[in-house]
Amino acid sequence: MTGQGLTPEAAATLAARLRAQGKRVVLANGCFDLLHVGHVRYLAAARALGDVLFVGINGDAAVTRLKGRGRPLMPAGERVEMLAALRAVDHVVVFDEDTADRLVALVRPGVHAKGTDYTEASVPEAASVRAVGGRVAIVGDPKDHATRDLIARIREAHDDGR
Repeated sequence: MTGQGLTPEAAATLAARLRAQGKRVVLANGCFDLLHVGHVRYLAAARALGDVLFVGINGDAAVTRLKGRGRPLMPAGERVEMLAALRAVDHVVVFDEDTADRLVALVRPGVHAKGTDYTEASVPEAASVRAVGGRVAIVGDPKDHATRDLIARIREAHDDGR
């Protein structure tokens, strides 16, 4: 997979076929603007919850709306390619909305996995997940590997001339 990923509609069709084969579908989502070890651990833990892992990523315009000017750091095509290279990831889906509610409704995951920077109560898509009969799972490395912290450390090092 180089750069495009699945459309939400194609992901829905594929997920339906996989569920019909008895596969447990897991969905994880995020911006994945700067891939780091926290993401790798999160996605590995998400994949362990089922048979097939779909990873939804916000498109470039959504990342800019959510994270501000100057973001994304990497365009969607590059984020798709990097995520698809991870052993835990089966399919990458690009969506244009700020939240994955529509993607959840289309893919109908048995499990919607979010990282440890969330609680079940703070997952934006929680109601959508329950509406399709799924459950929310908080997974991954509890260490703080937030992208915003990494960017701050990079800026600090740059400002210090390192």
